[in-house]
Amino acid sequence: MLIDSHCHLDFPDFAGSVPALISRARAAGVGGMLTISTRVATADTYRSLAEHYPEILFTIGTHPHQAAEEPDVTVEDLLAIAVHPRCVGIGEAGLDFHYDKAPRDVQERVFRTQIAAARRSGLPLVIHAREADDLMIAILKEEMGRGRFDAVLHCFSSGPALAEAGVALGLYVSFSGILTFKRSDELRAIAAGVPRDRLLVETDAPYLAPVPHRGQTNEPAFARHTADVLASVLGVSLDEVADLTSRNTRALFRKAPADWGAITLEAAA
Repeated sequence: MLIDSHCHLDFPDFAGSVPALISRARAAGVGGMLTISTRVATADTYRSLAEHYPEILFTIGTHPHQAAEEPDVTVEDLLAIAVHPRCVGIGEAGLDFHYDKAPRDVQERVFRTQIAAARRSGLPLVIHAREADDLMIAILKEEMGRGRFDAVLHCFSSGPALAEAGVALGLYVSFSGILTFKRSDELRAIAAGVPRDRLLVETDAPYLAPVPHRGQTNEPAFARHTADVLASVLGVSLDEVADLTSRNTRALFRKAPADWGAITLEAAA
């Protein structure tokens, strides 16, 4: 089986097509999907998806791009939504200094609020980091010193220093379709060095479709291509990667139902 540990099924790209998308995912051996929050204000959308489709779970949080839209969301606001039985994580939270769509100090403040929510709720944090490696490492070390929290560095595309720091702090590292790109040799080398019990796969759909679908709208079914490349990197079979990444995803998002994503690759074939 495979689980797409990070996608955005509420985005307009998938309007009216979620049932067909789930069907294609299951046919590809992807039995579980985690739809990730970008705005607390649209929590009802994520909640509705998760309540209607057993394959889908959700998180709650504010993406760094939207940090200036929701600078005053409190830990209590997040916890009030996170009690939903199908909400299994906090975020997507973090720092993005590539686009700088929100002031950097606001991004940091909103990020730290979500770390506090992850710590208090016991739910894992989904972390977005782009061109902010040094500050991200500093914040993670400082905040971990204030109290343990679980987290994943999603759609990893940073340098080895952040991967190494994250693993040292007990974080997971998730790889998207970027892993399949021709010029991603350094990223594949980083993936090879991540402990196997810390590896996840994702699509970040509708973005970053993997080879051979690059340039198309990404979707959970395409997680299989990223898993296939990861299997090659690790020198194991696709089935082994599917098993280990699914086990890792459940270990991280431990609030998820025990049967989340329960479909075998053989059955899908």
